[in-house]
Amino acid sequence: MGYAVVAFCVMFLLIVSGGLLLFYREAMFQRISEAINPHPKQKSLLSAIQQTGISIGGVVEHFDSVIPKSQTEISVTLQHLQSAGYRSESAVKVFNGSKVAIPILLCFVCLVSGLGDRSLIFYLVAIGLGFLGPDYWLKMRINKRQKAIRRGLPDVLDLLVICIEAGLSMDQAVARTSEELKGAQPELCDELGIVVLEQRAGRARADAWKHLAERTGVDSVRNLSSMLIQAEQFGTSIAKTLRVHSDTLRTQRVQAVEEAAAKTTIKLIFPLVLFIFPSLFLVALGPAMLSIMQSFKMMSH
Repeated sequence: MGYAVVAFCVMFLLIVSGGLLLFYREAMFQRISEAINPHPKQKSLLSAIQQTGISIGGVVEHFDSVIPKSQTEISVTLQHLQSAGYRSESAVKVFNGSKVAIPILLCFVCLVSGLGDRSLIFYLVAIGLGFLGPDYWLKMRINKRQKAIRRGLPDVLDLLVICIEAGLSMDQAVARTSEELKGAQPELCDELGIVVLEQRAGRARADAWKHLAERTGVDSVRNLSSMLIQAEQFGTSIAKTLRVHSDTLRTQRVQAVEEAAAKTTIKLIFPLVLFIFPSLFLVALGPAMLSIMQSFKMMSH
């Protein structure tokens, strides 16, 4: 068994090394040239970590062709990745490749740790977790991004109102807002930056905002897009529309907090019944039960 593990490790290292040699020859040549002709500028730790992540992603990307996928599945995966904020060309290949690479890695861990010798169910669990893990992770990323967009939308709308009332057009206000709030609200400003780029490329404002609603998948952004399209069609004031929508969002946020606070009384019933009440009964009735048992023993004697 020990020889099999060593042989597997050697084969795994050879395959990874061969992949790195085949797909990253240019990076190796660049490192060799930098070693021959050193430059005074040194790479930071962050850039080194990013380069390592890119290399790992490139290796995982080549596992994409193992599982056959239809064009519909690729389109759905691409839409989910865009909702999570990943828009690179290789994002779909890296994601699909990770659904093959992670099960192999987990099976290797089971083999090395000896769990696979006990039962084959550990391999099945490793394959299932490795295949479904990327989908679960992507869902968490989408929910986190949507939550950040929903939380930062009122602040962005307030700055849009200020810019419009200061004399800027709607397109200029969106561009200025995406630049000013990039540090405070990076997710929403990133989406607004795409809206600005689409409009500069010649796409109509209504289509750009519709695409924003489709990418984010947030109800408040979808309502905002519909309100802006209607305001443009009917010629109503955009500043008033944005202010009303911002106030509505803040009211909804307060109502959501109040609703969560009202639900806490119901949610506390189960911890009280399962954990706190038994302890109270034991502390309160324990001495009395001991006294009663002692009295019965004395009566029996």
